[in-house]
Order: sequence, then structure tokens, then C-alpha cells
Amino acid sequence: MTTSTTSAQRFGTLAAILLLTVAVAAAAQTRITPPANKYSIADDVKLGQEAAQQVRKELPLMTDGTVDDWVERVGRRLVVAIPTAYVRPEFRYTFEEVNQKEINAFALPGGPMFLNRGMIEAAKSEAEVAGVMAHELSHVVLRHGTAQATKGEKFQIGAVAGQILGAIVGGTAGGIIAQGSQFGLGAYFMKFGREYETQADLMGAQMMARAGYDPREMANMFKTIEAEGGSSGPEWLSSHPNPGNRYAAITKEAQSLQVTNPVRDSGEFRDISARLRGMSPAYTAEQIAQMQKSGGVRNGNTAGSTPPAVGASGRAVRVAPPAGQYRAYQAGSAIRVSVPSNWTQYSGGNTVTYAPEGGYVQVQGGGTTFTHGVEVGITQGTGNLSRDTETLVRSFARSNAQLRQRGQARKDTVGGRQGITVLLSNVSDVSGAQEAIQLSTAQLRNGNVLYVIGVVPEAEAGIYETAFRQVRENIQISDR
Repeated sequence: MTTSTTSAQRFGTLAAILLLTVAVAAAAQTRITPPANKYSIADDVKLGQEAAQQVRKELPLMTDGTVDDWVERVGRRLVVAIPTAYVRPEFRYTFEEVNQKEINAFALPGGPMFLNRGMIEAAKSEAEVAGVMAHELSHVVLRHGTAQATKGEKFQIGAVAGQILGAIVGGTAGGIIAQGSQFGLGAYFMKFGREYETQADLMGAQMMARAGYDPREMANMFKTIEAEGGSSGPEWLSSHPNPGNRYAAITKEAQSLQVTNPVRDSGEFRDISARLRGMSPAYTAEQIAQMQKSGGVRNGNTAGSTPPAVGASGRAVRVAPPAGQYRAYQAGSAIRVSVPSNWTQYSGGNTVTYAPEGGYVQVQGGGTTFTHGVEVGITQGTGNLSRDTETLVRSFARSNAQLRQRGQARKDTVGGRQGITVLLSNVSDVSGAQEAIQLSTAQLRNGNVLYVIGVVPEAEAGIYETAFRQVRENIQISDR
């Protein structure tokens, strides 16, 4: 009985110490008071969703599932770490990547966030990317967008959506995308001052710690941004000016924080970085502006993921990225092919083509071709796969004057058999743009050659890489 009482007393003392420790730790954090805001939560959501819809039409979004999933996981980890007092169920947090080279990121009122590919490529760790995202998320949580708009008392909520949109779209593409008369006003609303930047830095650091990231990595990323920006500075800094002693302030705040359940280095960030390096280069701001002028990014299309192609009616159509689910087709008596479920089978002569809607097109003067997808065929062989593959490449070159081989042929697996893959490049007869081609071959029992040709615009090669590999590896050959 005495032992039990002593244990209870000790437990009570220990609990009191722990509570005191937590209270002291919480007190050590900088307390952040959101700025005055005359707008409602519903206004934030409405403004953000309207602006996000336009951003998706104006800027080239990436649609690489692996990168998307990783960015989404980092974003959700940070959302869970939002302080309870700032949790707003109405907000719709989304995380998307823009296929743009320049270092930039921005978040819209109510939750939508857009992260430039250049920002990810400049980072040295997942925590550095998380630092930028936590900073942007803090602007959303503290409602800085509509708080900034509150300063413009004479403007109505309906007009503010367009003003915010003008600032975001114009600024993100390097300030050279067509700017309406509202752009200057929009820049006023979205260019955060030093007070808001300080708040986003400190709250971002606090959220990082709760999410398992070292807050000092945010400070390191900001150093990287400044160094990468050169003399003119990156676009991100034009709307997120350094409030002064940024690195020191974040480092000091980090000293008062305890990282909860630290994120371990699994190598995933290195894999993502390698994946991005293997893709075609991201678009520059100037290229995006040019595409907008020429109509390359419009009607919901996003350059780099779903560019326009000339369809049967002669108009621009959307070409969707490969679906994650696959569907099987019989491509002849001995060949069965599994392709993304949003691709359709088109038969023609001795070949079968599988392409998404808009990717199998009519060309001027009659005839058809494909800009996205794969073609499967069988050609006569000699029994020497290497020599037969070279012959096949030469035959394709005769009807495609600008076809070029890229590097050496490599051994590959095609339908469970040892095969060969050759990377080629060409200029599309449809768009006039560069396209990436993968030619894979395998020998049949009778000496003939099975070939699979994957074709996609050069800018989308990374997006289709997995689909092309899945198609050639999973072909079923029944020629015994």
C-alpha cells in the first residue's frame, strides 16, 4: 500500500514536470497573430479555386505520377502539422507541380499550391522542399492573401479574384505572360511585405518541426534560392522578399522547437531528383509565354503534359497522360498487348496502334499517324536480331528524313524475351515539334521480328516512360 502511494505521488510529480516542460516549450515558440482580415473563410476558398482553375489553363503542369505522389505526401504531412487553432475544414489543400525551370512556388487563398519543377531540382533534400511548402502553406493558414486584399478597401471581392490571378499567373511565368490592366493591382495584393514574410517563416518552421523536418533546412533552402537566382534574383524572392536576417531568425526559432517523429532519409528524394534529371528539360518562362501567344497552352491544356494535337476535325484537342490502369488487346493471333486503359486500339495494315484520344490523328493530304502511344508490328527477319533492328531503323529513316538515333542500342526485355531497345528522335509531321521515339524489338520463333514503337512529344518523354516500358515488357507472345 505504501509502495503504491509512493508510485502515485511520483507519477503525479512526473506528469507535472512533463506538463511544465511542454508549456515551457510552447511558450518558447514565437506567438503569431494573424493580420486583420475583412473577408470570410468562404471568400478565401472561392478566390483560390477560381484562380487555381485559371492557373491550370495558363501554366504547364506536370503529370508524372511518381513525382505527384511524392509532392502530395510531403504536402499532406505538413497539413497534418497545422496548429489546431488554424485548422479550417473548408480549405481545400492541393499540391501541383509546374513544369517550369525558374525557381518559384506559390499558394492561393484556401489551399491550392503550385511548386515549380525548378524549385524541386534546386533543393538538396526533401526537407528543403518541405521548407518552401511550409512557408507557402503558412501564407494560406494565416490568410495573408485576403489580408493583403483587405488593405485595398475600395475593391470588391469579385474584382479581387481577377487581381490575385493576374499577379500569380503573370508573376509565375517571369512577368512576361500577357498582363491585363489589373496586373499592377494584383501584384500589390500578392507581393507580401516583410511582416507577412516573417510570420510565414516562423510558422513554417513550427509546422516543419511538428511534421518531422528540421526547420533549419528551410533557412538552407532560402540560401539556395538566393544563390541560384543570380544578380536579378529568382521570381520567388520578388513576391517573398527577405524580411531581414531571415536565416538567423529561422535558426533561432528552430532552437526552441522539438522535431516530432523525425523523417528518415529513405533515398526517395534522390530517386525523385534522378527521375527529374532523366526527363526533358523544363520549360523556361520565355517558352511558356511563347506557347501562350501561339495557343499552345489553352482550353485546359498544360504544356509538357497534355499539348494540343490536330485531331480528325482539324482542331486542337486534349491528349491525356497514360492512365494507371491497363487493358489487354489481341494484336494478332500470336500477340496480346496490355496498354493504359485510356488508349484505344487502331488497326491498319500489318500494324496495330494504341493511342489516347487526340493522339491518333489525320494529317493533311490524307492518311493517319500518331503523336502519342505505341505501334506494334511484325516484320521479316534474318535470325540476327541486332542486324534486323538496324535494318528496321534504316527503313523508318527512309520515310522520316529527320529521324536520328540517340546513343547505342541496349539490351532489353520484350515480352519476356531478350530484346533490343533503340532511342530515336524525329520532327513530328503533325506539330513540327521534336518527338522522342523508343523502338524495341524481339525475335519470334520463325525468325521474324516483333517491334514496338513508342512515340511522344519530346517534352512529355518522362511522363510516358513508365507506360512504354510496361507495354513492351508485358507483351504476351504465343508463337510456339
